[in-house]
Amino acid sequence: MASLPQNWNFVPLKELCQIIQYGYTASASKEPIGPKFLRITDIVPNHIDWGGVPFCKIEPNKEQKYLLSEGDIVVARTGATTGFAKRIGNHPPAVFASYLVRLRVKEGVDSRYVGHVIESDEYKRFIKTHIGGAAQPNANAQVLTSFPMPVPPVGVQQKIAAILSAYDDLIENNLRRIKILEEMAQNLYREWFVKFRFPGHAKVHMVDSPLGKIPEGWDVRRLSDVCNLVMGQSPKSEFYNEEGKSLPFHQGVTDFGNRFPKTRLYCSVKSRLAAAGDILFSVRAPVGRINIAPTEMVIGRGLSAIRHSAGFQWFAFHLLKEKFKEEDSMGGGTIFKAVTKVDMQGIEFLSADNETHQRFEEIVLPVESQVENLTIKNSNLRQTRDLLLPKLISGELDVSELEINTGKKAA
Repeated sequence: MASLPQNWNFVPLKELCQIIQYGYTASASKEPIGPKFLRITDIVPNHIDWGGVPFCKIEPNKEQKYLLSEGDIVVARTGATTGFAKRIGNHPPAVFASYLVRLRVKEGVDSRYVGHVIESDEYKRFIKTHIGGAAQPNANAQVLTSFPMPVPPVGVQQKIAAILSAYDDLIENNLRRIKILEEMAQNLYREWFVKFRFPGHAKVHMVDSPLGKIPEGWDVRRLSDVCNLVMGQSPKSEFYNEEGKSLPFHQGVTDFGNRFPKTRLYCSVKSRLAAAGDILFSVRAPVGRINIAPTEMVIGRGLSAIRHSAGFQWFAFHLLKEKFKEEDSMGGGTIFKAVTKVDMQGIEFLSADNETHQRFEEIVLPVESQVENLTIKNSNLRQTRDLLLPKLISGELDVSELEINTGKKAA
């Protein structure tokens, strides 16, 4: 931005902060041994899924030092997602990990306004240009807070924040609906294929199997018996681009969304491909995260692409979600930092008769279609919000005279 409206100024981000702090070093735990432990992987998705954030053990005096408050902004300082940030809203008691930097803005500055700017692509681009092309990118707090923030009067900050937050509220509402629908579909899978309460189950005999008693006519199968599996392979970085040339490229979960990944990189080497509709499964930590390929794409070594050979794709989707319902953990709790093709091929599960599978697909399809529609709506809302943001924070769209309910006051 070359210039700003009168009464606006460019101010280094650090001058707007009363606290700039590195996070706490600890091991994450799935057991509730302390507060939630927010990590880089938790802030990369579009919204923080607090249910999936682990816990950590921390002494009470240190907990107070690292405890997050509403309005805090956390920024990733290392790895491929250096510069990714989230403003903390409603949340359970949580501390933040050492590879994050916490920013807390001063009185008289709207943290929502600052949060929207710091979460933007413009901020990510600024950080990227200041960390060079290192194999393991990283940035210290000085770099992360050197960004020149466009700062309008606080009243304008509040109005801009209110406009952008309205989009966030719609997105959050859709996410709640998506979560309910996803739970409905997953619960149906459990009822039929885990608890064996499928239609007509009362008339079916139970027989012995390597996995215990199962309905007669069902089989214990391996994933490779019923699914086509493609393990990703990463071409050299010289074949990557951000200009949309050739096919989308996804290395791992960095750009995973609620249902579909967001594409930032493209690749001109068409080596290992996922087809539209394939399940994208993370085979490196965090193992077991799942998205769906919205279009044909190149997949790197952190992903596999899975397709049910008989077309029972939603069965395969919910099977994998059930097997890896805890991050990095399969079934009985075995922890994986990575899984190989042999590991994937050997995943055992119960396969029902075709009629049962077909009925499951028919019932789940409308639910999954609603999830897809809501996910697309959220994508459109984010796109609109992100198109508005640079126009608002540059003053190109003047909101100073608009009557807007700003909700919260500056904080």
